[in-house]
Amino acid sequence: MKKTTAALFNTGAQFRGGTKIDYVYAHGRREQVASLTELYPVVITGANFREHADKLTGVEVIFATWDMPALTSADLDRLPALRAVFYAAGSVKGFAVPFLERNVKVCSAWGAIAASVAEFCLGQILLSCKGYFHNTRDCRTPAGNNQRTAFYGHGSYGETIAIIAAGQVGRHLIELLRPFRLNILVVDPYLSEAEAKKLNVRKATLETAFREAYVVSNHLPNLPTLQKVLNRPLFESMRQGATFINTGRGAQVNEPDLIAVLKNRPDLLALLDVTDPEPALAGSALYELPNVQLSTHIAGSHDDEVVRLADTMIEEFRRWQAGEPLHYSVTLEMLAKMA
Repeated sequence: MKKTTAALFNTGAQFRGGTKIDYVYAHGRREQVASLTELYPVVITGANFREHADKLTGVEVIFATWDMPALTSADLDRLPALRAVFYAAGSVKGFAVPFLERNVKVCSAWGAIAASVAEFCLGQILLSCKGYFHNTRDCRTPAGNNQRTAFYGHGSYGETIAIIAAGQVGRHLIELLRPFRLNILVVDPYLSEAEAKKLNVRKATLETAFREAYVVSNHLPNLPTLQKVLNRPLFESMRQGATFINTGRGAQVNEPDLIAVLKNRPDLLALLDVTDPEPALAGSALYELPNVQLSTHIAGSHDDEVVRLADTMIEEFRRWQAGEPLHYSVTLEMLAKMA
């Protein structure tokens, strides 16, 4: 049986001593692609595409990752055999439309990235329920390191957690939370009552979610219509000792509102993996407030986790090759509501 012809596409920009292809298709993944396909020996970039285009007319699939070069309609005319793109990264909005308009399948490893983010959030949610972050802050002084006076959370058993948006991250997080006895509220206009029942969650408004949950975790897609929708009234309504987690995007939060509320409510806690801008500007109160913990956008896949992106796309390629239903195919209709 003739192997599928394939090529690796990347801008070729240097990253950690190599390129993003080297970073993601590491630990034998690039070699695995080569064993499964008839792989073109040169990584194709925007700079060398025209040099190699005449030799790419038979390429049926592209494997790529972050730094995928944007191809023009004229470029795609030179890839007449192309049938699918397997993108070992997340958002495809920057390049997908010309491919989809030609009925070329575009698959993204968003599910693998979602898994990393959800795992990160699971840890933060459980620790927040225990009061870990407040408690360890109290323990920084001998006077505060006292079992009788230090902060204790409610614990996770029977608590209420709110998940803002039931996309890939939100749904994966719901599954990870399933072994724990929690009441889960979900804010998502696209989630039907039937789907909510199947997921064993309760649909809620933003107002209800912030008012009732002990931990609120934001997973809204990064869309212009959702900028600054998380505002002062919502933060002011949060329960005593509650936690707000943001691994979505900083632009979804009205940051001055959040800062004002955190100053007035030292009982609240914000765990912010993203800010707006990112990183927060020098002089921002986010660096000074004791009830804020910042991290440098580490929730998504990185280092050892990125090969999961390559594995996801290799598995998707196997399904495509076998004519089986794809798990991570993107359509033009989906792009409108995807980050």
